[in-house]
Amino acid sequence: MTASSATADIAALEGQFAAEGYICNASIATAIFLAQKLSKPLLIEGPPGVGKTELAKATAAITGKPLIRLQCYEGLDEAKALYEWKYGKQLLYTQVLKEKLGDLLEGAKGLKASLARLHEFDDTFFSEEFLEPRPLLKALWEPNGAVLLIDEIDKSDDEFEAFLLELLSDYQISIPELGTVKARSTPVVFLTSNNTREIGDALKRRCLHLYIPFPEPALERRIIASRVPELEAGLRTQLVAFVQGLRKLELKKIPAISETIDWARTLVLLHAQEIDPELVRRTLNVLLKFQDDIDNIDNEIPTLVAKAKAEVR
Repeated sequence: MTASSATADIAALEGQFAAEGYICNASIATAIFLAQKLSKPLLIEGPPGVGKTELAKATAAITGKPLIRLQCYEGLDEAKALYEWKYGKQLLYTQVLKEKLGDLLEGAKGLKASLARLHEFDDTFFSEEFLEPRPLLKALWEPNGAVLLIDEIDKSDDEFEAFLLELLSDYQISIPELGTVKARSTPVVFLTSNNTREIGDALKRRCLHLYIPFPEPALERRIIASRVPELEAGLRTQLVAFVQGLRKLELKKIPAISETIDWARTLVLLHAQEIDPELVRRTLNVLLKFQDDIDNIDNEIPTLVAKAKAEVR
């Protein structure tokens, strides 16, 4: 592959994302391109609401692969992430085995022969037929591959993070009763983190890394234009400028892209022609999720509105 063809492929990938409504820059498209070509998991870090999860969803859409999502939380263990045995089905199988025990052992001579025959059914008892796959195993078993999203890995325990290392290195998992289960087709793996704790070096070494910050004004305007096309261009510029100014203030929770989109839809519903302090105060709860933040910035609203309006002049 030449440098020009790789550049063209990355540009085409950026266009595919745009067609799915995910507006990204060249850095994001390059990271996805490399993750696919190198068959490496991609660890995506950044503040909440910048589009980390949406990136995995968009990748599933453009590749035509199913999205399999594992939501991480404190206390998540192998049973919830990898597999469980179908105990009800195993119990039913045991009852049938008991009823047919005489028939099954018919012709067996001696204890050794009887035990050998029973061991054949023990192997069946712990087979794929009685296995309930959870997200990680489902992703490995997808015949044509899948997009595996391990969401908010920073909320899981260190033990679970260590458990993932085999999967992230070799796309395989060890199951005591079955042995090593390898991926039928290599999945595209995304791990997301909101940086609530430091991710271990061992996991980071196995992944490519991508940090997604809050977008620059031009990129955020493109995102709003894609998601809320009915919003007039001048108002879109004012809206983005106001949100960009808001993010520079001391807030408990900085408004994310998703909240900017919600505010854009709100202004469309209210048939707003431009933003003004009164309109902002009436709708600020769409952008800010803490009442303390709403109260604390009240005096800043006229200044932020004036600066936002100045962007379109």
